[in-house]
Amino acid sequence: MERTFAIIKPDAVERNLIGKILDKTESAGFVVAGMKKIHLSVEEAEGFYYVHKDRPFFNDLCSYMSRGPIVVLVLRKNDAILAWRTLMGGTNPADAEAGTIRKEFGLSIGENSVHGSDSPESASFEIPYFFSQLELV
Repeated sequence: MERTFAIIKPDAVERNLIGKILDKTESAGFVVAGMKKIHLSVEEAEGFYYVHKDRPFFNDLCSYMSRGPIVVLVLRKNDAILAWRTLMGGTNPADAEAGTIRKEFGLSIGENSVHGSDSPESASFEIPYFFSQLELV
């Protein structure tokens, strides 16, 4: 089984959507291998999103991701990375496919409720950024 990394972002946590998103996740066959609720500092968000440091949205993204608690997850499933990205839906909720998390819960392209690794390489950076091996089952 493949592992992927996911975040339930501040906008979804603020609207008490953790349970609904987890229900969709588990109903889609994902196994939660690790989960915790945390509140990132701006510096921690900058470290996580360092690949975007030269993009115009970097500062807004880091401010948003540190404005309130998030839920970080490691999910397991066959082809987990592709399956999670499919379940999340497109970045812009207005254009996302019906039945996806972003279509159902996202507010805007910036507040789109969830994050997911886009490749095995990003998952291999993102998972240990938040979890030690002892925290994963």
